[in-house]
Amino acid sequence: MHRRTFLKGAGVSLGAVLVGCGQPVALTTSAVRSSDLTHPRFLFSTGVENSYPLLPDGTRHDQLEQCGHYARWREDFGLAQSLGIDALRYGPAWYRTNPAPGRYDWSSVDDQMAWLREAGLLVIADLCHFGVPAWMDGFRDPALPVHLAAYAREFARRYPWVRHFTPVNEIFVAANFSSMVGWWNERATGADSFLCTLGNVSMAHELAVEAILAECPAAIIVQAESFERFTPADSSPAALAQAQFWNDARFAALDLTLGRAPSPAMSDLLVRSGMTTSDFAFLREKRARGQRWIGVDYYVTSEQLVDADGQKTRSPQRIGLAALAREYHARYRLPLFISETSRSAWRATRWLSEQWDETSRLAAMGVPVRGFTWFPLGDVIDWRHALRAKRGDVDSIGLYDLGREPHAVAAAYAGLIADTRTQSGVGGIRVAG
Repeated sequence: MHRRTFLKGAGVSLGAVLVGCGQPVALTTSAVRSSDLTHPRFLFSTGVENSYPLLPDGTRHDQLEQCGHYARWREDFGLAQSLGIDALRYGPAWYRTNPAPGRYDWSSVDDQMAWLREAGLLVIADLCHFGVPAWMDGFRDPALPVHLAAYAREFARRYPWVRHFTPVNEIFVAANFSSMVGWWNERATGADSFLCTLGNVSMAHELAVEAILAECPAAIIVQAESFERFTPADSSPAALAQAQFWNDARFAALDLTLGRAPSPAMSDLLVRSGMTTSDFAFLREKRARGQRWIGVDYYVTSEQLVDADGQKTRSPQRIGLAALAREYHARYRLPLFISETSRSAWRATRWLSEQWDETSRLAAMGVPVRGFTWFPLGDVIDWRHALRAKRGDVDSIGLYDLGREPHAVAAAYAGLIADTRTQSGVGGIRVAG
């Protein structure tokens, strides 16, 4: 069934869709307090890595489980709080909290959310992070937009004090790894399936935004995306074409969700993959005006060389976070929030210094920057393999190791936060005292 046909059949007024999504549940939190509505002008943040893609053998790479968070979440939150941060990117594994259509189980997150609220940490709610419940056909499922919207609305209703939401983490990467190279979830391959999935997830994102706004009209949408840049590895026509394709593709999800027309090449592929005129019209509508930030996810691998056959390698010469983020800001003219950056432990403190300098430079250029995040809080497992298999290899990119002992970068980050507040801002960044 085509996505638009499904949405019409389901009653695409979200009220009609969502009313039947399960019995009302009593909220575990009290009414919204005035303290829930205040935050510094600039947010220092970290996040708990919560990816959970489905692998070809039917198992999941649930990072919350593999890194011990389910058993040690109080310790994790305490470590985060000790850094002096303002905010935490955090969310449950969707497949656990929504085990069947219209059924919700909040037992894996209720206590955690209550702790964070009482601690005064601003939560940037991460609703969909590289995986969907097993009862859906991955990110390409035509019912995904309705189900994600239902889930987003239930989450916002249950935790009415949350004001910042990331409906889908890195749409571009989720579609690429799930439907272009075939590593995760639906494991499809090719440009047509990639654009079909990217369009579907973009539609899901915007329906989720509408659902969140219906419950929380003042919500801030923090749309975290992988900021990337592709350069041809040589001057051959094939390498130039590959670089052009990926440079068009890196903007496609943000173009769709922010009401901008994608490039002609991307638009043609989206139409070929099934996106209709009414789909494009829906996505061109502006939502959450004045309430959107673009999350900047930037790593040493964000800038890549592309060979004639499409193979990518890390670029030896980077233009850097500030210059790359300025490209995106020039295109979308929205505030930016540095939502992810990190590097392996032995290079981490130097990387932190470099990225903070880049962030300060970006703000000094006049680009509105809402915050900075070292992500993740703790080390992760098998990301060096892009979570394609369970090999148990630890990637030491967190502020703390899996034993909850600090890497050197933890003290450096805490010191940066304290020093910046003492100075009331650096390089165009202004923080609350």
